Amino acid sequence: MSTRSSLLTVAFLSSLLAAAPSTQAAGLKVVTSTEDLAALAREVGGERISVEAIARGYQDPHYVEAKPSFILKLHSADLLVVVGRELEIGWLPPLLQQSRNEKIQIGSRGYLDASLTVKILDIPQGQITRAMGDVHPLGNPHYWLDPGNGRRIAQAIQAKLSELQPTDAAYFAQRFADFDRRLLEAEKRWDAAMAPFKGTKIVTYHRSWPNFVERFGLDVIGYVEPKPGIPPSPQHTIDLIAEMKKVKATVILVEPYFDLKTPNSVARETGAKVIVLSPSVGSEKEITDYIHLFEYNVNLIVGALKGAVK
Repeated sequence: MSTRSSLLTVAFLSSLLAAAPSTQAAGLKVVTSTEDLAALAREVGGERISVEAIARGYQDPHYVEAKPSFILKLHSADLLVVVGRELEIGWLPPLLQQSRNEKIQIGSRGYLDASLTVKILDIPQGQITRAMGDVHPLGNPHYWLDPGNGRRIAQAIQAKLSELQPTDAAYFAQRFADFDRRLLEAEKRWDAAMAPFKGTKIVTYHRSWPNFVERFGLDVIGYVEPKPGIPPSPQHTIDLIAEMKKVKATVILVEPYFDLKTPNSVARETGAKVIVLSPSVGSEKEITDYIHLFEYNVNLIVGALKGAVK
């Protein structure tokens, strides 16, 4: 479906919403922009809420095609939780406007920008131009890839759910406490597994992992992309290979929605391993929740580095 025809369909559907009957499920209806936020909402809300995500875990959340079904989800939502930092700027604003749901508009009680509660990295300084690539002027939006930020997001969701549904505040608090306990236990396992590899020099395809690598002490020395969102050029690839050989970088981290041709080529020239990490819950069948997201990625990295780092 072309962008124009998709928008026309969305516009037509939105015109029907005023006449659509209102259906209210038991408990709060929560819509999130990504599966990661949905997973955290489920941890806190349990059976007292229903949760749906717009972007799927296997999709690049920067680029989501608008669909009429998204408007229906937003139209009936009590709470919308977004990544923010302009991650969804290319697709969410028109959907939100056409949802005709005043409860979840920006600034309303039912709108939660999760980025306002977390540690944001890579906030650019000075003037930003298109020559810099697809730079996020408000900072890197992939902040959920630090479990500490996941905890902060879950706590913010707990507070918002308690505000909107105060009769269940104690239930939400208990759910958060249980999640926090399980996350702390998991962090001890991940820290112990990653400890031998602190300072290991790696390359990533896109700038998706600053929070993850800072949390676990890895050192990113280069990117497959010359600039964010810009495809790798021959000269940049040559320069990257030279730098990797110089500093002995042995791992290339890639998201599942990027082409592996260039990373595999670089790996052949350098002897590095290409690891396809999962940036989101749901990107692989076994990644069913937030804690499993880190279990999956930490296990992959540790398995690769054990053989690569001497």
